[in-house]
Amino acid sequence: MLLIVVAAWGLTWPVNKQLLQSLSPLWMVALRAAIATVALFVIAIARRRLVLPTRADVPVVLSITLLHMVGFVVLANVGLELVSTGRTVVLAYTTPLWVAPAARIFLHERLTPRRVIGVLIGVTGLVVLFNPLAFDWGDSRAVLGNLAILAAAALWAANIVHLRGHDWQATPFELLPWEMLLATLILVPLAFVSGHVPAVPWDARLVALMLYSAAVGAGLAYWALAVAGRDLPAITTSLGLLATPVVSIVIATLWLGEAVTISLVVAVLLVLGGIALGATGATTARSADQRRHGPIHHQQVRETT
Repeated sequence: MLLIVVAAWGLTWPVNKQLLQSLSPLWMVALRAAIATVALFVIAIARRRLVLPTRADVPVVLSITLLHMVGFVVLANVGLELVSTGRTVVLAYTTPLWVAPAARIFLHERLTPRRVIGVLIGVTGLVVLFNPLAFDWGDSRAVLGNLAILAAAALWAANIVHLRGHDWQATPFELLPWEMLLATLILVPLAFVSGHVPAVPWDARLVALMLYSAAVGAGLAYWALAVAGRDLPAITTSLGLLATPVVSIVIATLWLGEAVTISLVVAVLLVLGGIALGATGATTARSADQRRHGPIHHQQVRETT
């Protein structure tokens, strides 16, 4: 299931780049959410896992919907329209770098030396990627695109911190259809408000790209991630997802002909290395807490995952 997520999301970024040639970011994500909603409800009904969210789970439904499915997705695709796929996916997956300090502030998690070093290495990767001395600060589109992606990563980080502190009643998968439905109810009106319905030539290629982005890149990937998160240690899941930017960059290079620069390769190694170092540091901190306070209760492990 984790491999399915990596493969699905790895291809989704280049696919979305192609879709943005025919659709605006808002219309693209609105149509994607609508199709994904149908796919998720079909999967939930087929697996007899369709349940109404309880009042206690409403905050996390709103958090995932507003911060991730609407905020992150819209801003990331605005950036993707203006910035190359490789740079976009690297910036988008800097999210774990911002989770560590936020978790220390809001959840009082220990900020171990290993986590600090990981964050510093990852930030160094961002500096290499941006290369402030060579970056064209006069290109307003490039500046806007990069800022949009970094803002998207910050929203995803805020969502992750909230997820860690939430007392789950239903499972993450059981809430997914309702979250995607709410995202659709928000995104579709926003798309209409943003302008007229685009006159898009819906040929077989464009339909196939949209169906992949929605059904596989959203519906199937979210479901597989929920299963992987349930059956695998959180550290395994988070480290496994780090393969996604690599897959996206390879596909963007082979399919879209995007150039792979030395700074991009160095940035990928530093960002992913920093995240991996910080994530493995979480295991060390958790083991120390277990030795100090005893084994973590099963419910706490489930909530953390």
